Amino acid sequence: MQSAANNASKRFKPSSGSVFGVSIMDRYIARELTLPFLFGVGAFSSIGISIGALFELIRKVTESGLAFSLALEIFVLRLPEFIVLAFPMSTLLATMLTYSRFSSDSELIALRGCGVSVRRIIAPAIVLSLLVTGVTFSFNELITPAANYRAAITLERALKSERPPFQERNIFYREFQPASDGSPGKELGRLFYARKFNGKEMQGVTILDFSQSGLNQIISAESATWNVGKNLWNFYNGTAYLLSPDGSFANIAKFNQEELQLSRNPFDLASRNRDDEELNIAQATRYLKIIRQSGDEREIRIWELRIQQKYAIPFICIVFGIVGSSLGVTPRRASKATSFGVSVVIIFGYYLLSFTTSAMGEAGFISPMMAAWAPVFVGLGIGVLLLARVSR
Repeated sequence: MQSAANNASKRFKPSSGSVFGVSIMDRYIARELTLPFLFGVGAFSSIGISIGALFELIRKVTESGLAFSLALEIFVLRLPEFIVLAFPMSTLLATMLTYSRFSSDSELIALRGCGVSVRRIIAPAIVLSLLVTGVTFSFNELITPAANYRAAITLERALKSERPPFQERNIFYREFQPASDGSPGKELGRLFYARKFNGKEMQGVTILDFSQSGLNQIISAESATWNVGKNLWNFYNGTAYLLSPDGSFANIAKFNQEELQLSRNPFDLASRNRDDEELNIAQATRYLKIIRQSGDEREIRIWELRIQQKYAIPFICIVFGIVGSSLGVTPRRASKATSFGVSVVIIFGYYLLSFTTSAMGEAGFISPMMAAWAPVFVGLGIGVLLLARVSR
């Protein structure tokens, strides 16, 4: 033991061998963290993509005649989604394995005997966690959504079931406004309906307009297009019905073409055809603005939750880094299998909590922000408590 302490004093003393503020100890710990982290990325990514994509692709190759080359292309395009999911789990596994080995080999005892604090020892793990958090956020914003969308389009084209980049039939759009009697809440201002949409023109359009106090109207037209230059709608071959307060027709006017100042949102809503995992934060936020004006409270909550999760999920890398390193430095004799098992239990607990809070957020029991960030803050609190305990 004394020999180990003497060797550690020479090799890992933080003030010695410093290059650009990085000590020999930091570089040593960083090297030890790197290999299990890469192993974790490979292992967890392989498990995830096997369950989430590979088996389904094999089934489509055998049953639907999907070309092997296309299946391979889709497989590669789906990889970023599962790699980014593996980053937090790999951070937890790497910190637990590395610091557990340090503890079992008495290297932690030697370092502490040299006057190095626990917080200083786990500092490289925190730095690694911060770096992985940045990489995770970058993947989720720049790579994963585009790759998922391209994979979906490639698969649909190969199976001759490609979705058009717009909704073809039954476009509904509701627009709400403050209640006319001054009471809290909102009431329906406009209801837009189009029977068909070909990507450029709405067909079979009907609008119920209650937006003007004392004047209700119904507009029915064969077709309608969005005029980009004038920022308004052109309606063709239609009829406008003005209703009096008692419900009778006050006026009926037919038209061949009419320009109306209505929101573009029905056109944007029909033109969009991506799932939330195929959108980055900016794209999802633009879509949320459309949903907000529609007044669909549940849909608004779901998209607010998804956007907040895009911000929150990368930070679980920091949580896992603190929890894993704090558990790893706890004095005990633990094998690699034990550390792996504990990591799996922690990961399962986190995703169970995340699923629960997500369901509560969608149901409206808690706010979308709380639903997205609660698992991060709970995990961070546990990690700080563990770190405080082992630092004593």
